[in-house]
Amino acid sequence: MRCLTKLYNIDNNAIAYNGVSITKDKNYLTYVGYLPQKFGMFKDLKVFDMMQLFANFKKVDRKQANKIIADSVEVVNLSDRINSRVGTLSGGMIRRLGIAQAILNNPKIIIFDEPTAGLDPEERLRFKNIISEIKKDKTIIISTHIVEDVEAICDKVAVMKTKNIAVSGSCQEIQNIAQNKVFVIPEKDITSIKGKYLVQKQFEQNGTRMLKILTSVPQSFKPAVPNVEDGYICALKNI
Repeated sequence: MRCLTKLYNIDNNAIAYNGVSITKDKNYLTYVGYLPQKFGMFKDLKVFDMMQLFANFKKVDRKQANKIIADSVEVVNLSDRINSRVGTLSGGMIRRLGIAQAILNNPKIIIFDEPTAGLDPEERLRFKNIISEIKKDKTIIISTHIVEDVEAICDKVAVMKTKNIAVSGSCQEIQNIAQNKVFVIPEKDITSIKGKYLVQKQFEQNGTRMLKILTSVPQSFKPAVPNVEDGYICALKNI
């Protein structure tokens, strides 16, 4: 992601956008919005001033800057705090403000690094709704370990392992990796499992302790329907 945003030096032609190396396209960064995992701001500035600073970085037309800033802040539901100092915002609001600066000026490429890390369920739902609103005609890249967010948001998934892409595809294709490899059994039946297995989840069902098992070894139990997280773990663990 830092290479895509030109924060790290890269070899010529290593990354291209629309067939042109990003090292040669002087306007490339004007197409990009970026929310890093650790997002810091000047706490003494007001929200509007902070967004104005980002607008200057992105070379936003000064005549349109106020409206563009207002629109971005409205998308993340912070319009009522536009004149508040950044230091008075909650952690969730700071994250939303980070999203607002990433989508400022309607960039063609938006990159989010762990955007929902540390957010409560309500804020995570808000983020998913924001993505649904803005994703048309854009390339949005999201790095996350929260598989539930991937299922809700992403059209294509790439599972990274030791710096390489282990597998990629749609959510359904990732889910299919775990086909016939998922078994939900009572905990007392664990000794009946054949070969190597991974306990993916423990939970209680109707007063009985249950285990969700991942294994590539055929079993006498009926396989359960897999989800994206099952496929993700199978890809990482070579199951």
